[in-house]
Amino acid sequence: MWVAVDVMSGETGVETAVHGAIQAVREFNSRVILVGDEETLGHALFRHSADTANIEIVASEDVIEMTESPARAVRAKPNSSVMVAARLVKEGRAVGFFSPGNTGATMAAAMWELGRIKGVDRPSIASPLPREDGGTTVLLDSGANVDCKAPWLVQFGIMGQVYSREILQVENPRVALLSNGEESKKGNYVVLTAHEALRKLPYNFIGNIEGRDLYGGGRTSDVVVCDGFLGNIVLKATEGLARSIFNLMKQEIGATALGRTGAYMLKPTLQMIRKRMDYTEYGGAPLLGVNGNCIIGHGSSNAQAYKNAIRAVENAARVDLAAKIAAEIKKHT
Repeated sequence: MWVAVDVMSGETGVETAVHGAIQAVREFNSRVILVGDEETLGHALFRHSADTANIEIVASEDVIEMTESPARAVRAKPNSSVMVAARLVKEGRAVGFFSPGNTGATMAAAMWELGRIKGVDRPSIASPLPREDGGTTVLLDSGANVDCKAPWLVQFGIMGQVYSREILQVENPRVALLSNGEESKKGNYVVLTAHEALRKLPYNFIGNIEGRDLYGGGRTSDVVVCDGFLGNIVLKATEGLARSIFNLMKQEIGATALGRTGAYMLKPTLQMIRKRMDYTEYGGAPLLGVNGNCIIGHGSSNAQAYKNAIRAVENAARVDLAAKIAAEIKKHT
C-alpha cells in the first residue's frame, strides 16, 4: 500500500517530513510517495542515506499557504502539493494521503478529487482524544463544519461509530451528543432534534454528555458528536490546558530541591502520561465522509506525527473504512 504525503504544506519543513517517512518505512515497512519539490526531496533523502526502494517522489508545482482561502486556492493551484497528493489517491496510485497543511485546503482537495460518500451531506474531522481509563474518544466534528443541521450530526454519529469499531476495535461503541446538560431536553434545537434521531438508531446511544465527561468520568463515551464550531473550541482548549498543566508542573517542580528529587523519581510515570496525551501518537485526524482515506495533521507535526499518520492511512485502507462507512450510511439514512 502506497501512502501519499504532502511534504510542502506543514510548518516544520521538508526535512521533518522526510525523516518521518523514513521512520515509517523502517518501522512499519510502509511505502511512501513524497509529494513536493523534486530537487529538495532528492537532496533530503540523500542526506538521510535513505533506502529509496519503498519511497517515491512525485513532483508538485505549488504550495497552498496556511493563510490562503481554501476554495480559491484549490482552483488557482491545481498542481499544489496537497492537490497532487489527493489526485494520487483518485488515480489509484495511493491508498490515501496525509497533509499537515491548511485544514480547509486539505478538506477541499479531498472533496475535489475524491468526492463525498453518497448520503453524506458534509464530511467530518474525527479527532481522537485520550481518556483517563486508557481508551480513546473520537470527537466529531472538530472543525470541518461550523454550522450544522441535525441530520449532519446524525451522520457524524454513524461515521464515528464505524471508525471507533473498525479502527479503535471498540466492540459496541458508546455514542453521545455533547451538550450543556445530561438531560435529554438540554441543548439547542439542532442538538434536541439530533438526539431524537440518534436514539432511534440501533447503536449504543447513551444520550447527552457534558464537557467534563470527555476524558472520563461518570458518562464515558467512545464517540462524541457536536458541530465543528464547538468541537474545534474543545480541541484547542484541550491542547492549551494540557500545555499549561505541564508548564506549571515544570515551574513548581523546579522551584525546590525536594520537587526536583521527586520529579526524578517520578520521571518514568510523567513520561508515560505525556506520551498518552501526545497528539503525535495518533498522527492526525481522519476526514470521514469522503471516498478515500485522508488524514489531516497539525501544522507543527514532527517526524513522529508524520510516521504515525502514514500508519493511520494504512490502517484505514486495510479495513476499507470508506466502504464500511458508505454501507452504514446507506443502511440508516
